[in-house]
Amino acid sequence: MSKFDEALETYKKEMTKLNITWDDDLLKSVTKSLGPSIYNNDASKVSSSDKTELDRVKTNFINKKLGVTDDAAIETAITKVVEQFGSSNPNKYRAIFYYLLAKEFKKEEIFA
Repeated sequence: MSKFDEALETYKKEMTKLNITWDDDLLKSVTKSLGPSIYNNDASKVSSSDKTELDRVKTNFINKKLGVTDDAAIETAITKVVEQFGSSNPNKYRAIFYYLLAKEFKKEEIFA
């Protein structure tokens, strides 16, 4: 099994634990878009308690990749995604986080 496939399996197991259903193609596409960062333990996760990290998610993913600029909607979506993980969950994998944000903003077509 490739490292990429291992990462996907990890994300699927985590989503199962969180009771989140997923679209395999979308999850795979979002994960591929993250490049080699998925193989770095620190870069592969989002620290929801770090404002700088969340600002990076907002700017680099939500604004630039998804094209969403409504600050109120962005804050609501980020809060919702963090709640889905559970604020104390240390395994907020970036691929899942971004997957959930893409679904929240109905921007799945970007990854088609």
